[in-house]
Amino acid sequence: MSSETQKILTTDGIPLEESLKKAERKNKIIAFLLVAPLLLFIIITYVFPIGEMLFRSVDDRMVTNMLPKTFEAMKKWDGKELPQEEVFKAFYLDYKILVDEKRHGKLATQMNYTKNGFKSILKKLARKQKKFEEGNYKEQIMSVHKRWANVEYWRALKRRSPSYTYSKYLKGIDMYENEDGKIVQVPEDRRVHKILWMRTLNIALGVTILCFLMGYPIAHLLATLPMKYSNLLMICVLLPFWTSLLVRTASWMILLQQQGIVNDFFVWIGLVTDDTRPEMMYNKTGTFVAMTQILLPFMVLPLYSVMKTISPSLMRAGKSLGGTPFVAFWKVYFPLTVPGIGAGCLLVFILAIGYYITPALVGGASGSLISNHIAFHMKFTLDWSFASAMGLMLLSGVLLVYWIYNKLVGIDNIKLG
Repeated sequence: MSSETQKILTTDGIPLEESLKKAERKNKIIAFLLVAPLLLFIIITYVFPIGEMLFRSVDDRMVTNMLPKTFEAMKKWDGKELPQEEVFKAFYLDYKILVDEKRHGKLATQMNYTKNGFKSILKKLARKQKKFEEGNYKEQIMSVHKRWANVEYWRALKRRSPSYTYSKYLKGIDMYENEDGKIVQVPEDRRVHKILWMRTLNIALGVTILCFLMGYPIAHLLATLPMKYSNLLMICVLLPFWTSLLVRTASWMILLQQQGIVNDFFVWIGLVTDDTRPEMMYNKTGTFVAMTQILLPFMVLPLYSVMKTISPSLMRAGKSLGGTPFVAFWKVYFPLTVPGIGAGCLLVFILAIGYYITPALVGGASGSLISNHIAFHMKFTLDWSFASAMGLMLLSGVLLVYWIYNKLVGIDNIKLG
């Protein structure tokens, strides 16, 4: 019998190769079932919400479904002059249904996001439209308010005709699509979002740098001290985690106010006079100070976990080879701590760029971040689609930072412990 036809069989008479494949498939199924609850949890709590946020940011079907006749009639309108009677009649018929069903308030809110002033003229039209006579709807609607004779409002209405739009993303960077289909910037006095993005980036980078400059010597001290002292200092580093974030932020509000302890100390040592106490609350200064203190442990812990693994004999070897303490530190010790630096900086930056509570309480108008703006639209203006777009832009920015770090340093070099 040839070697090709010879097969090793199990005690059950099944070929061994076939039995091994069957056992491997069984092990894979068991492994998948073990991780299935975690996978399901991630899908429900992470994938679905992000997917819903992405869909909501481009979904504009609410206005399209409210004014079907109007947008159908607007297909023939070039947008250069006021629409013809046909468009005004279609708009009246659509709006009359909304008023009867008491849904006109939602339309007014949505259109006010597109152009300011829409809410008031739509509410006034809701009161006046009951007295309209049949025919000549153009003149009757324009008589309600002079804005109805302004072609800009009808152009704004036409811009809401697509069921899906990327206009919210353009709005997030202070841009919009004009009547000619060109993407242009909003007037200079309304460019607020780019300022918010730059402020968020500057504060996140600044807090990361401050945490590194303060956290590196602290972590080095923890790693080199005897165990009984380092454990005591480690408790001091971890102590803030045992206190509520809201309590810590409120404490900084008390410390940094003009009549607070910090200003009293500055006056006592003669750094400033009582009449020239610096303002450290409701501005960037308060945001920097509070966020740095709160996020400092997230820098210290990764650095400490890496420094603890570095043998002290390496520094002694560098000095014995003729290097000064600084040269030995820079050439030997510092490169070995780069994985901890990368982990700490990435962790602090990602936390800082999406921080909400501390900037909201301490930052004021000049120290608020993009996350506070997202919360504002979620709670007050109720423009959830715009808030979703801003949230996805923030998430994309974080992923971009992660990608850049991976290209420059390598994510494999990160060590958290």
